[in-house]
Amino acid sequence: MLVKILQKKQMYLSMKQISLLIAFTLIIQLGCAQENLPMIETPTETNYSYEVVVDGLEIPWGMAFISTESTEELLVTEKSGTLYRVKEGQKTIINGLPEIYTRGQGGLLDVALHPNFSENKIIYMTLGANVEKDDKGGNTAFYCGTLNGTELSDVKLLYKATPNSKKGQHFGSRIVFDQEGHVYFGVGDRGNRDVNPQDLARDGGKVYRLNLDGSIPEDNPFVNEVGAKKAVFSYGHRNPQGMVVHPKTGQVWENEHGPQGGDEINIIKKGVNYGWPKITYGINYSGTPITDKTSAPNMEQPFYYWVPSIAPSGMAFSTSGVYKEWKDNLFVGSLKFEYLERLVIQNNKVVKREKVLDKIGRVRNVVEGPDGYLYLGVEGKGIVKIVPTS
Repeated sequence: MLVKILQKKQMYLSMKQISLLIAFTLIIQLGCAQENLPMIETPTETNYSYEVVVDGLEIPWGMAFISTESTEELLVTEKSGTLYRVKEGQKTIINGLPEIYTRGQGGLLDVALHPNFSENKIIYMTLGANVEKDDKGGNTAFYCGTLNGTELSDVKLLYKATPNSKKGQHFGSRIVFDQEGHVYFGVGDRGNRDVNPQDLARDGGKVYRLNLDGSIPEDNPFVNEVGAKKAVFSYGHRNPQGMVVHPKTGQVWENEHGPQGGDEINIIKKGVNYGWPKITYGINYSGTPITDKTSAPNMEQPFYYWVPSIAPSGMAFSTSGVYKEWKDNLFVGSLKFEYLERLVIQNNKVVKREKVLDKIGRVRNVVEGPDGYLYLGVEGKGIVKIVPTS
C-alpha cells in the first residue's frame, strides 16, 4: 500500500529508501502500543514493609472499617460469598446475606458502611444475583441491611441490573458516598459491549447514583428521558473496579478495566458518556482493533489510561501524612502485575508512577484506614498493612 502511494505521487525512491521508510512507519506504529507515559519506576530502595493483619482469605474483594476512629474491627467480603466481621484479626461469618450468584467474576463484591452507621447500623453490598429465579444467569445487585453483631437483618434490594446473563465477566463493582447524601456504585458491561454501555435504556457499563434509601435523586441526569434507566449517573464504561471520592474536590474518581490496553482512570461527571466501546486506547485480546477512534465529540477522555493494561482494582488516596512522601498520592491495585501502583499527580496530570510492594500478589483492594495507613486486600494472602520503616 505504501509503495503504491509513493508511486502514485511520482516519488521515485530507491528500494532501499522505501524499505527504510516502511521500517520507520512500523516503529511509529509500535511506539503507539508501548507504555503510556510516565513509565512506571521500580524503586531500588524502600522505606516501608508490610504486615498481614487478616490471613486466610482467597479473594478479599471489599473491606470497610467498622469505626472511623479505630482499626480494631472491619468487614471483609470473600468473592465466593462470605461476609466476615473481623476483630483483631479473628474472622467471624456474618449470617443473613441474600442469595449470591457466583459465576466467573461475579459473586460477593463490595461492602460499605452507611455514613451514619454508628447510629443506624446499615451496610451496603454489591453482589451477583438472580432475584428473578430464572435460568438466564445473573447480574449485579445493590443491597442494604442492618448489621447487629454478626447478624444481618432487614435486607433490602435497592437496585438490580437487568437482563440476567450467563456470561461470567464484568459485574463491576465498588461503592462510595458523596457529601450530599448520595451513594454511587458501578456495573460492568456484562460482556455485551456493543449494546449495554451506550444504551441508556439498558443496564451495564454504567455508574449509578441513588439516595441513601435507594430512591432516585430528582436531579439525576436522565430522570426525564423516556425509556432511560433513571438511576444512571454516567455511561460508556467497560468494567468499573475501583472508586474513591477525592478528599479535596469531593469528585468521584473511578478506574475500569480496558480490553488489551486502555485501562482508565475517570473523574465521574453527571450525565457524561465515557465512550466505551466507541472510543478506547485498547484493542481486542486477539490483537484486532475494536475501533480506530480514541476520541469523539461528546465523549469524555480519561484522566489517565494505561497501555499496557495493569488490570486495576481498588483505589485510594493517601491523605494522612503517615507516609511522608506519599501524601495526596493516588494508589491503585494491579491484578495483572501484582503490585500496588503509586501515582503522583501535579496540575491535574500524572507525573510519576511507582511500584509499591512489587510481586506481593494480586491486589484486589486498597483503602486508607482510620489510622491513616494503607490496607490492601491481596488474593491468597489476606489484608495487609503497609508500615513505614523509617
